[in-house]
Amino acid sequence: MNKAKLNYFIDLLMLIVGSIVAITGILKLPVLRSVYRTLPIRTLTQLHDISGVIIVVLVIIHLIFHWNWIICMTKSFFKTSKTCKKK
Repeated sequence: MNKAKLNYFIDLLMLIVGSIVAITGILKLPVLRSVYRTLPIRTLTQLHDISGVIIVVLVIIHLIFHWNWIICMTKSFFKTSKTCKKK
């Protein structure tokens, strides 16, 4: 798998898992719990927690994958030369 496809796959997973974290987090709000009593809080909590761990791992992978770009952009803010070397 080339780098662009791997990046796309990681970003897509981050979108899916991040959406799960957001939706389960909203459904766990006490205000909504009184409305949605049929949803099992234990299942929501487990799904939310597992998805949270997965999103953290994916973000770390994403940061590692883009580390050179992050360094380059950070340096460009502090130098007059804004050119970065492509690898």
